[in-house]
Amino acid sequence: MSFRGVVRQSKFRHVFGNNLKRDQCLENIKVSKATWDGEFCSVNPKFVALVVDAVGGGAFLVLPRSKATGRLDAKTPLVAGHKGPVLDVAWCPHNDNVIASGSEDTSVKIWQIPNDGLQETMTECIVSLDSHQRRVGDVQWHPTAQNILMSSSSDNTAIIWNVGTGQALNVITLNDNPMSSCWNWNGSEVLFSCKDKKLYRINPRDSNVLEEGASHEGSKPCKAIYLKNGDIFTTGFTKHSERQYSLRKAGSIGAPVEMKELDTSTGVMFPVYDPDTSIVYLCGKGDSVIRYFEITNEAPFVHYIDTYQGSGPQRGIGSMPKRGCNFMACEINRFYRINNVGFCQVIEFKVPRKSELFQEDLFPDTLSDIPAVTAEQWWDEKKNAEPILVPVEQLGGQASQESALVVNQKPTANILNSARPVGASAVPAGQASSLSDVEMKKLTASILEQCKKQTENMTKKYQRQVEDLTEEVRSLRASSSKQADRLFILETQGGDFGKKDGSDNEFAD
Repeated sequence: MSFRGVVRQSKFRHVFGNNLKRDQCLENIKVSKATWDGEFCSVNPKFVALVVDAVGGGAFLVLPRSKATGRLDAKTPLVAGHKGPVLDVAWCPHNDNVIASGSEDTSVKIWQIPNDGLQETMTECIVSLDSHQRRVGDVQWHPTAQNILMSSSSDNTAIIWNVGTGQALNVITLNDNPMSSCWNWNGSEVLFSCKDKKLYRINPRDSNVLEEGASHEGSKPCKAIYLKNGDIFTTGFTKHSERQYSLRKAGSIGAPVEMKELDTSTGVMFPVYDPDTSIVYLCGKGDSVIRYFEITNEAPFVHYIDTYQGSGPQRGIGSMPKRGCNFMACEINRFYRINNVGFCQVIEFKVPRKSELFQEDLFPDTLSDIPAVTAEQWWDEKKNAEPILVPVEQLGGQASQESALVVNQKPTANILNSARPVGASAVPAGQASSLSDVEMKKLTASILEQCKKQTENMTKKYQRQVEDLTEEVRSLRASSSKQADRLFILETQGGDFGKKDGSDNEFAD
């Protein structure tokens, strides 16, 4: 009996994880000893950032990707400007040289990394944001608006910042300590999971609570993220400390449409979402495995794909943006996984394909590093915008040229206006316009998108014409064949008639 009809059809059913050889990974890392449940790692196409243990304050390591291999030297320069342990780091999605860090010293700092990496330990940040009263455990950049950052703290608040001016735009007061925070796809909403075992959807501009609902029953931290279609995916614990995940719909976040238990491990699970493939990776603190699931719009919604088995319990995890993946090798994601002994393992997740050509069906247009709106448009004009997408094949496996750090209509009031990478030459005012650069990139992306659509339309048009002509040729061939058969029959009948009448000579003449 064949079971082919009941097998779920998906391009990603056979995704597998493959770790690189040891000499292509990084070792001898002084892993952070902070008790905070964080990922402690952030990566982009240019750099790898790892939170490390430091004496007399907080620090994290930043290495160019090309140098993030082999055994780490004990004298490697660090980013060490915090007075307390660093709890979270996040690269800016619109500039691969800018990174934000949150610390136990209650501050959020913005750093600008030189293109060739650090030559000496960096202690001076370009912007320091100091309004929280307790430790800052989570920092999240806005997905579409440039220079907008959200930080959440154990003082039961989350602050929306304009890092370009150092201004706190809005302070969101929560009912309890936030365990995780997340922007939605276009940055019009934020989502919090709090210690009071509830989820909150909030308008980041006016702090209005759009919806709240129960999360998981367990007392251990719950992590929640937005999916591209507005659904919410969470991980947490039951009353009996069993780990579970759930999928919820906006409008009824307290009633999961799908909830399943996984195991009885004690480590907090971090969901990592890939919007291009709709795959969620579950990376548990202290686990040696990474489970991954595909999210669909039909029940049961969450489909288990496979489990990657690593070596040693993991301490931190970082996911590479699609701009930094090797798409010619069908690599759909890349993780940097830190274990407890200080080894950073690089794991490639690939879809097996025999062809060495670019697989267009696996790589839809992906997030670019171009901001869709400025900070002023998002805050003052209340403008929301979808992220700007670019075709993956145009990236060439590398990051595109990042947008200018500052996009502000009042550059004289912007703290970041004078900031530049170490070693970079100053550009006199009036000789450069960051706003025009961004507009040019937006225009280029728009033109490329229009060209792609026109090409697709013309291809479909010509394809229909070719199909019509092919059909006409087939019809003519069939008609010609019928006429030939008919002529053959008539000739045969005429020959027989001549023989019967004895008039073959007449026909011959």
